[in-house]
Amino acid sequence: MVPLTFAPIKGRGTNWSIQHRFASEQRESFDDGWGALDQAASEQPLPPGTEVIQEHVKSILTGNDSPDIGFDLSINPYRGCEHGCVYCFARPTHSYLNMSPGLDFETRIVAKVNAAERLRETFAKPSYTPLALNVGSATDAYQPVERRLGITRSIIEVLSECRHAFSLFTKSSGVERDLDLIAPMAAKGLVAIYVSVTTLDPQLARTMEPRAAAPYRRLKTIETLAKAGVPVGVSLSPMIPFLNLHDMERILVAARDAGASAASSIVLRLPWEVSPLFQQWLKQHVPERAERIMARVREMRGGKNYDSTFGTRMTGTGVWAEMIRQRFDKASAKLGFNRMRFELDLSQFRRPSAQPGQASLF
Repeated sequence: MVPLTFAPIKGRGTNWSIQHRFASEQRESFDDGWGALDQAASEQPLPPGTEVIQEHVKSILTGNDSPDIGFDLSINPYRGCEHGCVYCFARPTHSYLNMSPGLDFETRIVAKVNAAERLRETFAKPSYTPLALNVGSATDAYQPVERRLGITRSIIEVLSECRHAFSLFTKSSGVERDLDLIAPMAAKGLVAIYVSVTTLDPQLARTMEPRAAAPYRRLKTIETLAKAGVPVGVSLSPMIPFLNLHDMERILVAARDAGASAASSIVLRLPWEVSPLFQQWLKQHVPERAERIMARVREMRGGKNYDSTFGTRMTGTGVWAEMIRQRFDKASAKLGFNRMRFELDLSQFRRPSAQPGQASLF
């Protein structure tokens, strides 16, 4: 059932527990003649809390073979993300857990509690060769639950001990907590942080990314990291026509002024269940622009809601996609942004000691 008549849930990106694509049953509400639909629409259920599910994983590194992505390995400390970004391309991954990519994705968070242990074991293997590594490529490594669990910090402790270079994407100010580890690594050319800023409009950000840091706070995080000597990039992703695209140049200027020295951007991606979730969100929050936005999205995807073809899935195709690319390229060049990712030094890697905290003899 698509609950278009239900009110949005405060602090959540969607109110829809959409069934995942592997579900064997499909359910929908119907009018039984007793006004049940009207009654359900008028009832305001209690806002759902966040459930943390602990998982002991067998491995923590995920390989990447996509030519569109600039790293070889990734670590995601969490499955699901409490930030609740309605457009998140990772939402469909909850389907593999037999959970909804909708409300479950942002309320049922799977925490990989033994991530650091598994990472240490992997680095200790003689067969392991250091490769370009990213932390938080799918779901934010500094989402709210990280304050309590500290899984991301434990991972960075292993990376620091082993002098393994890494990059990290986030839209949280929580990364500042770990500057005591990150700043010394940055001084050795071992780390780069990319902060996602999608809009400077706090109201739009609160609706689109309800539990992520406010735009001004993300800019402050860029400033804090840059002052600590950490290479910082800004990610303007996703850019959505008639929603946040008009903010592109202002975001780039604000990020540059805060200390960012690299910039990247992709257009909106709507794989699998993200498409109906995003369209429902549009009808709830910007109904007067919903059709117009989707028309432009389809224009950039060859008439479809999404096209997963390597080489164009991040950029789209057609006149609108080319216009967005040119705007971004010209603004970035004018502001002196480096369009390339920061080069990190993989040559400093050393295998971990036999016991955590034990010094090496060599």
